[in-house]
Amino acid sequence: MTGDRTIRVLVADDQELVRRGFCALIAAEDGLEIVGEASTGAGAVDQAFATRPDVILMDIRMPELDGIAATERITTDERLDGTRVLILTTFDLDQYVYDALRSGASGFLLKDTAPQQLLDAIRVVAAGDALIAPGITRRLISEFAARPNATSDTSVLAQLTRRERDVLAEVGRGRNNAEIAERLLISPLTAKTHVSRIMTKLAARDRAQLVVIAYETGLVTPGDTPSE
Repeated sequence: MTGDRTIRVLVADDQELVRRGFCALIAAEDGLEIVGEASTGAGAVDQAFATRPDVILMDIRMPELDGIAATERITTDERLDGTRVLILTTFDLDQYVYDALRSGASGFLLKDTAPQQLLDAIRVVAAGDALIAPGITRRLISEFAARPNATSDTSVLAQLTRRERDVLAEVGRGRNNAEIAERLLISPLTAKTHVSRIMTKLAARDRAQLVVIAYETGLVTPGDTPSE
């Protein structure tokens, strides 16, 4: 999904003008191609299986099946293991952010995001990184992770070495590999290797899932902001 390979994109939105606008923008960009469209959540699931896209732009409020439920169906099916979901919505309600990440989404952006930022976001998500709109802070995600529906199950951390826990905490704080390397005094390649191993051990699809795990296990706590 990265490098010279063309990124295949599916657009799911119940508003035809919005959907067609996204499709036109993406189709005109080198390295990206549209492989399908859907106007309902159920249609998005069907199209995902039919086209096996690299990235799905998913609206939240759609008929038949909302975007959160559709995302969960897609991300929990091993046949679509290579597909990433980028949530797009006009609603920046905090609960949507957390629900989207818990359902397996790799990113969350508002529809008023600048065109170039959207194109960049598709590439970021396709590469396996997490992406959250700048206006939606990690503080709010941690707030929801601290609520009763959070598991607070720390047993999964037993699979990790002490260094891997340190790396997971930094991922949870939103740091990229280069920043993690600087914080922990290791090389960027070592940081990348640790992240890959953690994802394998915790059966996480991508870094977005690691962020959720870091909060839900209490490794990163509500109000925990990185010191500079």
